[in-house]
Amino acid sequence: MSKFSNFAISFTIISILSGCLTLYGFGLQHGGPPVMLWGWLLVGTLVIFAGMSMAEICSAYPTAGGLYYWAAKLAPGNSAPIWSWFTGWFNLLGQVAVTAGISFGCAYSLSAFLGELSGSSFWVERTTIIGILAIILILQGLLNTFGIRVVALLNDVSVYWHLIGVAVIVILLYWAPSSHTHQSASFVFGTEGWNAFKGLSGYAAPLYVMLLGLLNAQYTFTGYDASAHVSEETINANVQAAKGIVRSIWVSLIAGFILLVGVSWALPKTFPVSFAGTTYASLTDLAGLCVTPWAVAFTSSAGRTIGLLLIVIVIVAQFFCGMSSVTANSRMIYAFSRDGAMPFSSYWHHVNPKRRIPVHSAWFGAIGAFVLSFWYIWSPVAYFAVVSIAVIGLYIAYLTPVFLHRINPKAFVPGPYRMNPAVSTIIGWIAVIWVVFICIIFLLPQYTPITKTNFNYTPVAVLVVIGFAGIWWVASARKWFKGPKIQGSAEELAEIEHDLTQFDKV
Repeated sequence: MSKFSNFAISFTIISILSGCLTLYGFGLQHGGPPVMLWGWLLVGTLVIFAGMSMAEICSAYPTAGGLYYWAAKLAPGNSAPIWSWFTGWFNLLGQVAVTAGISFGCAYSLSAFLGELSGSSFWVERTTIIGILAIILILQGLLNTFGIRVVALLNDVSVYWHLIGVAVIVILLYWAPSSHTHQSASFVFGTEGWNAFKGLSGYAAPLYVMLLGLLNAQYTFTGYDASAHVSEETINANVQAAKGIVRSIWVSLIAGFILLVGVSWALPKTFPVSFAGTTYASLTDLAGLCVTPWAVAFTSSAGRTIGLLLIVIVIVAQFFCGMSSVTANSRMIYAFSRDGAMPFSSYWHHVNPKRRIPVHSAWFGAIGAFVLSFWYIWSPVAYFAVVSIAVIGLYIAYLTPVFLHRINPKAFVPGPYRMNPAVSTIIGWIAVIWVVFICIIFLLPQYTPITKTNFNYTPVAVLVVIGFAGIWWVASARKWFKGPKIQGSAEELAEIEHDLTQFDKV
């Protein structure tokens, strides 16, 4: 894998056309465009700190196990097994949840397209969206089973698709036939935008609402650890995988900000507006009832035909993103099960001899994503819980090695990609403190009054994983789990190579 391909897989999974847009409605309900835009810059800067801290560790330990392998190498004393165990389980939770969130977003977008194309609200019903999600995950699983070369090619194409797609969307929204209806600068960046959506979450405390509104940015900036998970397949990995992590973040920061400005600027000013068989009477109506307000902005600003074409750009980008997430997920599950850390590890660790990829691991991620999303049938805000789970699971896994690096610096042997030690310490601690803070915030209620339909089930999912991993550790795993292997045992590698060689002779 080239350095560009390594960067491409992380940039594709971050996918500004996925995260920025699928949580756009949540952002409108929690502070509006000003919170999303200023929050984007704040969160993006802090995520660069986290990425830089992770990158220098990746440079020292470029392995598919990534985060949980790093935790084992940096843990003090004899604590490596327990640190890597829980890091791996949090990473697994986050990986499955982020795959669910990405493909869920693609299902939202496809349902919006079909609904507007047909003029029927059937396509935007919750049961229909879940059915579309199932089809999308099956297609992504099949691509990761039979078309891995196509996946690699599409990862490279995806970078250009995202960058050119954002440019096309923003330019067309600006030069659209109805461009005179664009929102004001105060709406996009200031008090007008805050007041337009005030109170939609039910909370009156501005600070709490603004903190919840950061979920849009924090969720979008996930998945950049993919560069580490494919490092064993990357040329000059101790440099290029590290650079892939950081580069994917700052490119997304710039492009994502431009996208959010363009979409917010294009939100309709004149009501009522109709979309997918439903009529919306006001901005608050649009933000509270429509799952894809950004799509309404496309069609109302640029016209129906151009708007539908722009939605297609988003759908393709989101499909690329979900496909790459399944790929990265499968590599992490493969590495974790390689070390016996999952139930039925030998099954998930299996490498298909013909295609030389962990097919079972890919389907674990796809099916797990669907199971995590299925709650949406009963709860219209379940998607927001899914992405909160992704943020918490991934960022705990991301920053655990950084934390261990800070408390046990003697264990760290720098690779060629490194920061000045003093700078590394400051940036590392800022990133760790920020992650602790956001994990607490995203476990809290997102709407009030709390009901069974808007309940944030993030704490439940997180506690289930902690409970399962914790009980298994105490009851059994602490006696036999010694931490991750680098590339598997010599015997295991010999067996895999023998199987592949035998197949090649057939």
